[in-house]
Amino acid sequence: MGKSYRESDLESMNPSEARGIIRRGEWKADTIKICIGYAKFNLVVLPQELAYEFLLFSERNPASAFVSEATDPGDPYLKLLAQNGDLRTDLPKYRVFKDGRLVDEPTDIKKYWRNDLVGFLIGAAPNLLSCLIDANVQHRMFGGYTSTIPTIPAGRFGCSHLVVGIMFKSTKDVVRSIQISSRLPVAHFAPLHIGDATGIGIMDIYKPDIFANTSSISPLEPGETPVFWGNGITPQRAAMEAKIPFMITHKPAHHFISDQRVEELATF
Repeated sequence: MGKSYRESDLESMNPSEARGIIRRGEWKADTIKICIGYAKFNLVVLPQELAYEFLLFSERNPASAFVSEATDPGDPYLKLLAQNGDLRTDLPKYRVFKDGRLVDEPTDIKKYWRNDLVGFLIGAAPNLLSCLIDANVQHRMFGGYTSTIPTIPAGRFGCSHLVVGIMFKSTKDVVRSIQISSRLPVAHFAPLHIGDATGIGIMDIYKPDIFANTSSISPLEPGETPVFWGNGITPQRAAMEAKIPFMITHKPAHHFISDQRVEELATF
């Protein structure tokens, strides 16, 4: 029987150690507060015949699907973001889609791995939150929403956009959040929308339809401004809408943890 860990045990842990714990099946919960400050990534795994279409989708929709590393077909090991990182085992939970339907949520994907599969690591919301905390930007997060902002399609990929909403305490905090995120592709770049949520089809910000942070959903305070970024769950929605024959992703909030700190991956 594996060792039991608490979230606090992993907060300041070396990413390689944390991945080892995850690989051995000793941590199956989310990764939001694990290895604080290190870049975390969402996962997309596709057959090689779909890889170019997804890469093109990523290029056209970087706010939701910016690719930081892609693997060679059939090779689950990373070359850039993590030494000896294994995409088959190093995330706590995965999702497996067939013909657009969710069919499994395993703790590893060894039995699903094939010689034609290509893995993509894309940016994740915890990287944005980590940067805002480090910069002492005052904020709170209500949850994730489906907006009416469309993605730019590429081949079989394209869908209604998913966004994440964060509320800022002052205009200064909104400006600083834009400055910080604009240079960080792993933190979804600059926001997609600022202000009235009904302008992007979100009729009630107190009812997130993708996920909710129940601890922070309370009435807006004077001066608070809603700000909306792209979200890495978008490729999962694209796969479901297009009925992609086979696709593996992370389970939301269960990320791959890299060896690089978020700031190391800034674009300038």
